[in-house]
Amino acid sequence: MAERPEIPVGYLGSQPKFGELHMQTISHDDPEFSLDNNTELEIKFKCPKQIKVTTNLIHCQTDTENSEYVFTQTKDNVLSFLITFPQAGFYKFQVFALEASDESKSLPNAFNYLINVKEALKAAYPFPKQYAQWKEGCYLFSPLVLNCKTSLAKIDFKLFIPNAKAVAVVAAGEWFHLAKKDDNWEGTAALSKHRGKDVKVTVNANFGQDETKYATLLEYVI
Repeated sequence: MAERPEIPVGYLGSQPKFGELHMQTISHDDPEFSLDNNTELEIKFKCPKQIKVTTNLIHCQTDTENSEYVFTQTKDNVLSFLITFPQAGFYKFQVFALEASDESKSLPNAFNYLINVKEALKAAYPFPKQYAQWKEGCYLFSPLVLNCKTSLAKIDFKLFIPNAKAVAVVAAGEWFHLAKKDDNWEGTAALSKHRGKDVKVTVNANFGQDETKYATLLEYVI
């Protein structure tokens, strides 16, 4: 059983920036809680303002950063963090936030959790890498996990990307263009031939200024 780390007074829970941004907890009001096992966790905040956000997930016993096991997305003023835990023990989950319009590169701490994962019963797979523009209101329905161990024959992509004019999945120079359906972008990609080759699979969006320019939003490795 992992020993609870010493936590400074005032560290847990909301910090001044949380109130300044009018953020509210939706899913987990208590900043300290336990999980019986390392099943996927979703933490949600209400977020009426347009903000930019970063996170840290620190395994306390080893003092290791596990940012690839956190996936951040936003929809309908709800900020969502999907978290998986690669091993048992105590984790600090730190959220940093700032108004989207603020040019500052440094994001203040907004909220801190201490999470005790009692057992790690299954393998945890990293989420796709998220680039800065992804965190400006985008949402991924599928696939949340894509790697050399998942099915790659016909992958269904479904994403919400505000203001995008075109969206494509790119793997080793091959482009799979997604189609706009209602508010979302959808399509399939066949990637079996790239399995186990450390190929980067990226989701890219064009926002209209120049039809040839696409910004990378997400990056998987298969």
